[in-house]
Amino acid sequence: MKKFFQFEELGTNFRTEFIAGLTTFLSMAYILFVNPITLTADGAIDMDQGAVFTATALAAAVGTLVMGLYAKYPVALAPGMGLNAFFAYTVVLGWGIPWETALAGVLASGLIFIVLTLTGLREKIINAIPGNLKLAVGAGIGLFIAFIGFQNAEIIIADPATMVALGDLTSGPTLLAVFGILATVILLTLNVKGGVFYGMIITAIAGMIFGLISPPTGISDVVGSVPSLAPTFGQAFVEFGNIFTGQMLVVILTFLFVDFFDTAGTLVAVATKAGLMKDNKLPRAGKALLSDSTATVVGAALGTSTTTSYVESTTGVSAGGRSGFTSVVTAGFFLLALIFSPLLSVVTASVTAPALIIVGVLMCTVLKDIEWEKFEVAVPAFLTIIIMPLAYSIATGIAMGFVFYPILMAVKGRAKEINPIMWFLFVVFVLYLAFLH
Repeated sequence: MKKFFQFEELGTNFRTEFIAGLTTFLSMAYILFVNPITLTADGAIDMDQGAVFTATALAAAVGTLVMGLYAKYPVALAPGMGLNAFFAYTVVLGWGIPWETALAGVLASGLIFIVLTLTGLREKIINAIPGNLKLAVGAGIGLFIAFIGFQNAEIIIADPATMVALGDLTSGPTLLAVFGILATVILLTLNVKGGVFYGMIITAIAGMIFGLISPPTGISDVVGSVPSLAPTFGQAFVEFGNIFTGQMLVVILTFLFVDFFDTAGTLVAVATKAGLMKDNKLPRAGKALLSDSTATVVGAALGTSTTTSYVESTTGVSAGGRSGFTSVVTAGFFLLALIFSPLLSVVTASVTAPALIIVGVLMCTVLKDIEWEKFEVAVPAFLTIIIMPLAYSIATGIAMGFVFYPILMAVKGRAKEINPIMWFLFVVFVLYLAFLH
């Protein structure tokens, strides 16, 4: 196993990889409960919540396992936030498309991705992205997930006058999150290996002690039955013949577009944080992208929206994860979650929020490597970084940066340095911002 996952070459070991895999799982375990609620629009759509829960766990487990064994990256996958909301509130409720047909659209986008990946086009596009923009994407995602962490902990809340404002810091759950941030920061300052993971454990224990988190009290709080997958399984194939309409074409293209660049940004960010980038390129990018595409197809067949690489994987990387074994461990916990789902009640937003916030800090360390002194680089980099949290969209942040970059490089007389693919992406992103968004 050590040889297969290259533990020695990557400077890691079994214990570190196990802690990293568990850390990643705990950071994204919320999707097991959020996804069923979102896809059913809290009961407004007649998808079976139990089936969606099982589909979510299995899609995450299969996709993450493929990523770990085939691509050998410490990247976990699960149904993506944002795409599930688009699926439910725009496609099904807004446009009146049956959820079964919407699943067929997800399946189609996954199959197209597989073709693009096998031809090498996706890898070429990612490798054509300039180094400064790759760094900006990583930092932007860091700010984005930190903002999510602040929101989940209600440290930052919505405000009708200023859009956002400081929350009630005297609230119990919010205080617990603040305590978690402090505990995690202290551990990392002391160079404690796996400090992010231990910070989550300490926060959960503190929550139980002060009555903010209900501890398990009996077997019913530990083991639960696995919901049947029958209501959603295979519906995407049954409805596949109904996707050949203009409206469904827009649906499929949107799934394609958002997943393409969310995945690209996530893979670059995680690989950069793990120190796996070589010569500004992502090694085994084709395998990583094929793993992601396959996960989408599997997820659609099981009964969930687009399955994609998760930025929360950076929490595992911060805990020391460097190899595919981190993903194998994460996949194992997703399978265990099918049986021990009641235990996940202790992993509240107050517990996961500190990890997301601290990871945001760590991911922003790459800001120092951006060529800020070059204005033609600084502007698109800044827009990429700042738009992600402000627009609440990784894809939109990438779009803004990629539109400004070729324009300013050309004005500066550096047009020859621009890869032709970047000009193609410029056109695509202009159309995205004008129409698809």
